[in-house]
Amino acid sequence: MNSLRPLWVFTVLVIGVVAGYALQIIATTRGYPVPVLHWTSLVTMGAVCALTLGMGIRIKRFTSGKTKKRVNSIAAARTLVLAQASVYAGATIAGWHAGILLGLLAGAGLGSDAVKSSLVMIGGALVMVIVGWVVEQFCKLPPVDPADPEAKTEGEDEEGYAAGTN
Repeated sequence: MNSLRPLWVFTVLVIGVVAGYALQIIATTRGYPVPVLHWTSLVTMGAVCALTLGMGIRIKRFTSGKTKKRVNSIAAARTLVLAQASVYAGATIAGWHAGILLGLLAGAGLGSDAVKSSLVMIGGALVMVIVGWVVEQFCKLPPVDPADPEAKTEGEDEEGYAAGTN
């Protein structure tokens, strides 16, 4: 499995900014409300972060040798995929609301509910990105010294991620 590429994450963020800005302009010029997520979306984002972090801690305990209980390889792969999806989802949400914020700051000022909501959602999305990135690092096994005859590569794929066992 491939690790996250910062350039791809940045590209997703920029696409989100452009899309958010364009749709905010289109919506407001046609009399529609600004398309921002409500603050209650933070509950869902927080739940995703907590789930991702909880699963990541379980993998980290296995990779660091703090537990002898093996991790199911499917669970390890799902944890990695969830971590990477959290990074991309957070980048998309942050980009979307940053684009909306760019469009609103000129006309609405900082007192608007849409501006406040955008700022809160950008903060929550950045937390999502950070948690996803950290959990992805949890899924990597430490490098193995090839000169060490005791070295094992069991449970590691070609990218260095924990594969666990069934």
